Amino acid sequence: MNTIRSTLEEWANSDIRVLVLTGTGKSFCSGVSLGDVGTGDWSNNPLTALCDTVENFHTPTICALNGGVYGGGAELALSCDFRVGVVGIKMFVPAIKIGVHYEATGIARYVQKLGSQSARRVFLLAEKFEDKALLDIGFLDFLVPAAESDAHVDTLCDTIGGAAPLAVQGMKRTILEVSRGNLDADAAAKRTAASFASQDHREGLAALSQKRKPLFKGC
Repeated sequence: MNTIRSTLEEWANSDIRVLVLTGTGKSFCSGVSLGDVGTGDWSNNPLTALCDTVENFHTPTICALNGGVYGGGAELALSCDFRVGVVGIKMFVPAIKIGVHYEATGIARYVQKLGSQSARRVFLLAEKFEDKALLDIGFLDFLVPAAESDAHVDTLCDTIGGAAPLAVQGMKRTILEVSRGNLDADAAAKRTAASFASQDHREGLAALSQKRKPLFKGC
């Protein structure tokens, strides 16, 4: 977890336009090792720190869920802006099964992304969600056959990567602040003004009038 977090911190404010997080094997992530849950100092939860870093990453993030996702791995997926799951995917958070009160910051992330009632189903019932149910509660944005997952993620990357970075990154920040209930209206207004004053805005207008694809440079 710390390795991923430190890497993302190194990439902060880079010219990366979209970030994809995925796994290998049959599962995306099996969560925190049960042997580690009851040991060590969890007052500064490394999972929370990683999820916060992913959620606050300056540019949009896509979680390509190549398989099942369990425990803390589900929160990691929720930290991304978009989630693409494969047919047959399952999700399960077993906190109550092992006598654990899931961290409040993580519960807040579930409530923020899925709503309080879905959070109750996740934590108080330890419900096992299958693919279509994950789509229904909003955990997944897209559900595709495994053979089509890479192409679908590539399409999303092309859409985001081809858009104006100032506008995309600014609106990501605004959406995140609004969803958390801590919108900095002055900062959001400055981001809006900066986008209108940017070269990319002029390029977008020119491309529209000339009926061609815009070439945005992030300035």
